[in-house]
Amino acid sequence: MNTQLLLQSLTKFFLGFLIMGLLIFLPAWSLHYWQGWLLMGILFIPMFIVGLVMMVKNPELLQKRLNAKEQEKEQKTVVALSGLLFIVAFVVAGLNWRFQWCVLPNWAVWTAAGIFLICYLLYAEVLRENTYLSRTIEVQEHQKVIDTGLYGIVRHPMYTTTTLLFLMMPLVLASPISFGIMLLYIPLIAKRIRNEEAVLEKGLEGYSEYKQKVKYKLIPYIW
Repeated sequence: MNTQLLLQSLTKFFLGFLIMGLLIFLPAWSLHYWQGWLLMGILFIPMFIVGLVMMVKNPELLQKRLNAKEQEKEQKTVVALSGLLFIVAFVVAGLNWRFQWCVLPNWAVWTAAGIFLICYLLYAEVLRENTYLSRTIEVQEHQKVIDTGLYGIVRHPMYTTTTLLFLMMPLVLASPISFGIMLLYIPLIAKRIRNEEAVLEKGLEGYSEYKQKVKYKLIPYIW
């Protein structure tokens, strides 16, 4: 096992856990915000399991996923705006619970949590199907077009699953206000996809033909 990769993974995992916890529970000013703990659990427990599996089965893919330094200028802007969006959404969710502005009922929270877990399973399947999935926009050496499984339905199943995951987060936190804020992620991911497809068409052999074969980007028969 790659000790350096393990330490890098654990460092990012626990740092992410700490930062997210602070963003949620400090504005709520309480550790009794059970929806916050629910989100932390359904996010970080599967993340830890997926990370362990990748560490054993495909450490190269794990390394790619940990490499979050974008080279494309346009993508750097998208990543920065997305990060700001998440910060605002989490802080508002905590404040919403603290001051009881507009809190969703428990059944809605648990429904959103169920959808979140289903999307996480689909996310894991995308990782299994495509070993070229880094977190940056790039064409890798020996990369090939993947057109089977979920990639035979939409061209960007990773973005489909992550967008649904992100939209469920504020609902798990019982905050419809934060959900409204998170909807702004949709134009950001649309911008990212446009740039990514331009890069892939230019540098990845067969991608233009793949676009003709699989018509939809994120949602079958819609988009």
